[in-house]
Amino acid sequence: MKTPESYRKHVIFLGRRNAGKSSLFNAFVGAEIAIVSDKPGTTTDPVYKSMELSPIGPVMLVDTAGLDDEGHLGALRTSKTNSVLYKADVACLVVDSKWTDFEEKVVKELKDKDIPFIVALTKSDLGENQKLLDIVKSKNFSYCVVSKYDKESIDKLRLAIASVVKSDYEPPLIEDLVNGGDVVVLVVPIDLGAPKGRLIMPQVEAIRECLDAEAVPVVVKERELRWALEILKQKPKLVVTDSQAVMRVVADVPKDIPMTTFSILEARHKGDLLELVNGLKAVTKLKDGDNVLIGEACTHRTLVDDIARVKIPRWLTNFVGKEVKFFVHSGREYPENLEQYKLIIHCGGCVITRKMMLRRIEEAKKMGIPIVNYGVLISYLHGILARVLEPFPEAQALYEEIENAQRV
Repeated sequence: MKTPESYRKHVIFLGRRNAGKSSLFNAFVGAEIAIVSDKPGTTTDPVYKSMELSPIGPVMLVDTAGLDDEGHLGALRTSKTNSVLYKADVACLVVDSKWTDFEEKVVKELKDKDIPFIVALTKSDLGENQKLLDIVKSKNFSYCVVSKYDKESIDKLRLAIASVVKSDYEPPLIEDLVNGGDVVVLVVPIDLGAPKGRLIMPQVEAIRECLDAEAVPVVVKERELRWALEILKQKPKLVVTDSQAVMRVVADVPKDIPMTTFSILEARHKGDLLELVNGLKAVTKLKDGDNVLIGEACTHRTLVDDIARVKIPRWLTNFVGKEVKFFVHSGREYPENLEQYKLIIHCGGCVITRKMMLRRIEEAKKMGIPIVNYGVLISYLHGILARVLEPFPEAQALYEEIENAQRV
């Protein structure tokens, strides 16, 4: 089975126009993927290509437009490139003949975003630029002198990129919450939004982690949950449900059985559960005319009763009693004008990497914009957040503090 993009390290190729990014990208991949031309500005939208990179494993390579592009279209291309940076696990800064203030600016941005990088000195087949090499060495940057015609230099670049990729800790989805022999009931509604013949990624991942922990996953639809609980000889260690079915499920699950939602599991697994719970402080402060961003990391066919466009706006409006303005942004890129929003409501992020999600959360924090995710907000609006946070005592305690402060 093809490894999903959300489980691939992202390697971003960037630099000035006509520095040889696309040629290097193609040589790195071993195929003509990106369009190559002597004319500056040939690359417009980012070009994606998945491959295996030893010893990292599955990676996603991204070729980008030149960051020094000019004019109106150039600004749009540069904006696209900048929006890709939040995805980077490692960057390959491509430099051909000179080191300028432009490269210094790019390096500063990479360091500010804590993105490890390799400087690739291209076009070495045209003669090594000793002055440029001396500058890069003096800055103690990791670098490679490469040529698209020299397979050995490309292999060295692959190893160099692999060597600087950080092995970040990623909390498990559910594995640390269960033990061998535990029964775990996973409530999986099958609706129009479910991919035909498949389960969504968090559901598949939960099943796999239960098996890895030698627990016993029992998968049911919400309509069969009560019957399943009655016939089980062993009390479940945990019940996990889809957020949209949480009200029906909470009514069927006895209070002595811990329960939570897939989205709350994702909030910890892919993001920062405490920060997403903390974002709830902004909900009761919303006023008429405030802008709220609903962020979806994926794109999908809009349903009649769509969660982002219909349900969440309806539930939140009824809860706060204010005329709030909602804006939905879907897809890989993240909007740049976050300052206009009073609250960000983000999906679970199952199609993006943990690093991407954390950068989205961090960007919101830097701008002082509260952020929550679907599962946290939905359970909060329905008055059952304390119940579904039971498996996470620290988050439950934070929520109780927020509730107590709002009562004062």
